[in-house]
Amino acid sequence: MSALGTISIKTNDGVYKNYTLSISDKTNEYGQNISMFEEQTKEQREAGEPRKYVGNGKVFWTDGSVSVAEKVEKETASASTDADLPF
Repeated sequence: MSALGTISIKTNDGVYKNYTLSISDKTNEYGQNISMFEEQTKEQREAGEPRKYVGNGKVFWTDGSVSVAEKVEKETASASTDADLPF
């Protein structure tokens, strides 16, 4: 397996459902190398519960690398304007 990813999809009732994507280096008999399944908790994985598969797919374009996404912290507007206040 070369990469794992996560995706959240908003359902019709407004709740977000989390899914895991597995991107493999090898293709199956149908030319697919991506599997999507419902996200599991650590406890579910440790208990050996089977994954609930949603579907399969394939990578159709790549630049040759996959990077880990890092969370970017946003600077709040109040933090930058506090220095200008006279009190």
